[in-house]
Amino acid sequence: MNVIPPIPNSLEQHWMPFTSNRHFKANPRILTGAQGMYYTTDHGDQVIDGSAGLFCVAAGHGRREIAEAVNEALTKMDYAPPFQYGHPASFEMARRLAQVTPGDLNHFFFSNSGSEAVETALKIALSYHKCKGEGQRLRMVGRERAYHGVNFGGLTVAGILNNKKAFGLGLPGACHMRHTHLPEHDYVQGQPETGAELADDLQRFVDLHGGDSIACCIVEPIAGSTGVLVPPQGYLKRLREICDAHGILLIFDEVICGFGRTGKQFGADAFDVVPDMITMAKALTNGVVPMGAVACRDHIYETITEATAGNGIELFHGYTYSGCPVASAAGLATRNIFEDEDLVGNAAKMTPKFQEALFSLRDLPVVTNIRGYGLLGGVDLAPAEAPGARGLQATQDFYDAGLIVKMTGDCALVSPPLICNDDHIDEIFGKMRTVLTRH
Repeated sequence: MNVIPPIPNSLEQHWMPFTSNRHFKANPRILTGAQGMYYTTDHGDQVIDGSAGLFCVAAGHGRREIAEAVNEALTKMDYAPPFQYGHPASFEMARRLAQVTPGDLNHFFFSNSGSEAVETALKIALSYHKCKGEGQRLRMVGRERAYHGVNFGGLTVAGILNNKKAFGLGLPGACHMRHTHLPEHDYVQGQPETGAELADDLQRFVDLHGGDSIACCIVEPIAGSTGVLVPPQGYLKRLREICDAHGILLIFDEVICGFGRTGKQFGADAFDVVPDMITMAKALTNGVVPMGAVACRDHIYETITEATAGNGIELFHGYTYSGCPVASAAGLATRNIFEDEDLVGNAAKMTPKFQEALFSLRDLPVVTNIRGYGLLGGVDLAPAEAPGARGLQATQDFYDAGLIVKMTGDCALVSPPLICNDDHIDEIFGKMRTVLTRH
């Protein structure tokens, strides 16, 4: 009997996302296991997770509760079509989410990612105004330095150049407010005291284009991927006031800062502003299964669903895997962990220690600025020979030192799982200090 030898693994066929493929494949960083706060590499080394995966593994790695719930769901029913059919878990997931969202954001449309959640929210905004007889509201307002995923609607309202420049003009009619990263905000911990007037950029667009031409304004309460830009005091409330005055829907993109990252359930809670919609993903299932969602206020759902006569479809939008059984099971198990272990409370408890450790790096020569709120921090590093070059080298150096930190350009983003304790924070920032001292 001839035995066919196994084919050796190859790195070539996989085109990796947001990755320098040539650099990675010359010196790969391969993760083979994960438990609690740590990954295991293909060399058997332990690497502490300083970024909760990609801001998503809030409850820590290797949660058997989620694995068992997923296994049970797959054993019972592998798939259920979400168009014109339903299954119990997605309805229960929506009910559980309604218990923690602020105000009357009680209706949930499920997607498979944060990018899809943003696309869904933008479509809902346009549909809502059309159902109200205001179909002329086609403009969407975003912000410079914003990240709203990678689909065309999200790219249109986003404001990170490298994510946009290769893909054309995007949707027509979008406007962008200025970002809130002012020079006087350097090394400010928490919310800056100045800059609330930047929200008046939205009023300028109202004055220029007419408030009745604008469908929505979308912002991240804390601009995450661009480097943790914390909103100035009063900024988000001013946006809310302008939106209310002109019938504009306010959307908070909470894919990163939702589910406890701020020490509250949502950024909306932390900054005491209730938007009309919240996009969410990442920690929704602890990163185990792709899932996103849009939370909508009651009047949005009711306006759209009541505008269609008879039993017609009200919103011609959806995804094959919207609220699928396995994602819903993972989400429900994640909800149980959040509640049973009070992960949001632990995030609030650990925030002072985290912020103190974060800002302790300011004495390092290579550090040019630090920002932080809750269990989220951004550390700017001085550029090297080209923008992003130091960040790419830091990615490797952190990994070699036993630490994973998400780099955006030359900014290190720190966002540990919400299960972290004092020792974990000491280890993360101790390793950051060791590496950055050599840069």
